[in-house]
Formats: sequence, structure tokens, C-alpha cells
Amino acid sequence: MKMNAIIWPEGFVPGECDNYCSNEVIIAGLSVADVWPLLNNATLWPTYYNNAADIRFHDVPGPELAQGVRFFFKTFGIPIEAKIVEHIAPKAGEPARMAWHAWAGEGDNRLDAYHAWLFEDLPGGRVRLLTQETQNGEPAKELGSAHPNPMLNAHQDWLDGLASAARKKACVAV
Repeated sequence: MKMNAIIWPEGFVPGECDNYCSNEVIIAGLSVADVWPLLNNATLWPTYYNNAADIRFHDVPGPELAQGVRFFFKTFGIPIEAKIVEHIAPKAGEPARMAWHAWAGEGDNRLDAYHAWLFEDLPGGRVRLLTQETQNGEPAKELGSAHPNPMLNAHQDWLDGLASAARKKACVAV
């Protein structure tokens, strides 16, 4: 079985940046259609992931994300500006993809990140949720040298919360 991969833009390729993490879960009994709406509606993030707060949108009312949408949120207490640079909604036989370029700070304290998500249905009624992030800048170097990497743990919490919220939603719908 071949699994799909994140599509990386120049300057954010893992191994060529200052910090990188990858988290993945495979869950039985859920589909991409169960999970996608919970990520695509950014205002829902704080309901299942306690490291996301104060979500606001620029130039659009939200809460749905789409190609080119600019938004703001706080993570690790840091104010983050972000723009959706890849948004491929679920389609039969194809993975759903979402990615944003995010940035915070200025000068030597600037952080640039590329956070990507890939959701794909697998045989046997399973879904694969993959999230990977690369970062550049001095703050990224500091995060990348911490053990354990706080981004790795936080993204696992995000995936676990997303899966739990999707399960609860699927149970209510039955």
C-alpha cells in the first residue's frame, strides 16, 4: 500500500530547515469526511486542542478555511499570523490536504513555519492523519534543540484531540 506525502515548498524542506516534526495516527472506524470539518473550521480548534486560542480572520468572516485565507491564532502563547497556501478538500480516492505558512516576530526573533496536514482514507475503514511542520529562524533553532521537542508533543495532542472529537461527532450522528 502506497501512502501519500506532504508537498514541501522551497525553503521549508525537512532536513534543510531549523526545526521539523512529524506526527501521524491511523484510526479505525473514521473517514476523512469525519475529520476534515474539524480542522477546516478553525474556530473549533480550541474545543479539542488546548494550544490554540484567539482565532480571527483577515478579510473573510470565517470560520471555514480556504485557499488564500489569512488568519490569526495563538499557540504556545505566541501570536501567529498565517495564510492558507494549500487547501484540497476531501474527494473520493484522493487525500485531503491543507497547509499554511505562518510567521511571528521580527528580525532575529522572527519565526517562519510551514504547517501541513494530509488526511487519507485507508483500506479497512481506517483514516490516516498526518501533520508535519518545518520552521526557520532563531526561535525555531531553540525549539528544535529542546528535548522533548515541545512542537512534537503539542502536535500529538492536536491529532489525538482531533481524533477524539471526530469519534464523538460520529457517535452523535449515529
